[in-house]
Amino acid sequence: MPAASPSPRFGGARCLWHDAGMTTPPIPAATRPHPSTLITVAPTGAETTKDAFPALPTTIEELVETAVRCEAAGAAMIHLHIRDADHKPTLELSRLTEAVEAMRENTTLVIQLSTGGSVHDPLDQRLAVLDALPDSCSLTVGTTNFGDDVFLNPWPFVCDLYELSQEREVVPEFELFDLGQVAALHRLLALFGLPFGGRVHCDFVLGVPGGMPGTADALVAGVQGLPAAVTSWSATGIGRTSLDVAFAALSKGGHLRVGMEDTLTFARGVAVSHNEELVARAAQLAELAQRPAMSTDGARELLQIKAH
Repeated sequence: MPAASPSPRFGGARCLWHDAGMTTPPIPAATRPHPSTLITVAPTGAETTKDAFPALPTTIEELVETAVRCEAAGAAMIHLHIRDADHKPTLELSRLTEAVEAMRENTTLVIQLSTGGSVHDPLDQRLAVLDALPDSCSLTVGTTNFGDDVFLNPWPFVCDLYELSQEREVVPEFELFDLGQVAALHRLLALFGLPFGGRVHCDFVLGVPGGMPGTADALVAGVQGLPAAVTSWSATGIGRTSLDVAFAALSKGGHLRVGMEDTLTFARGVAVSHNEELVARAAQLAELAQRPAMSTDGARELLQIKAH
């Protein structure tokens, strides 16, 4: 019986799965899973009032207690919005500085201050947040409809804040609320180069009314559009999208942000009693994904945080 010819349907020997000549295309840094998971806790935010949710940490003492417990549960970075003595959002420099110093005295967390403040804060006060000398700052790359309000980030302000972060040696986390902001990040890096430390870290915020929906499809679209310079990214799901986004982020190689800024419900009909619950659950998910919670030293290395 004559030998069978290679089937042209399958390309013959050239299509053997273990062909020695086959090569695997390089995986972009942004989608290459890190062996551990950076968990950021966002404990307060600027939207929820203390009266409406008494468990929300708003005093410096409450924030320190929250930070200590969340670090023990697996958080490596804290994203801070600060409140005044009346529990209202504030960008008063002395209050921000007090919070940063208290965090450094009581934890080893990477300290990130929000430069978003509340949707009503003037742009010049938001630039002055860097005077408190945090390790990191949030930097939203564009304007977003935020429910019934507008989270204003005009392009000149974005550029000024980015250049100021480079000057002050503060590592920015680029907050991305929609795909247009992913495109704007390409433009920002092309104009002004890499941030201090040379690493580019982003956080996708999904589920805000007016931004990207909190779905796996939206997250994947955002990640696929990231600049090649991006070295790591995390994702945040607002409200009931928090778990959907967390699962998608871990499966796509990303990191996690959780906290009472983003969700006040732990399960259907069950309110969050402490930020520690959300961090501990994120750490459990990361463990299941075989990418356990990152240490604070690991986070400083990942983001190239300046030593203080």
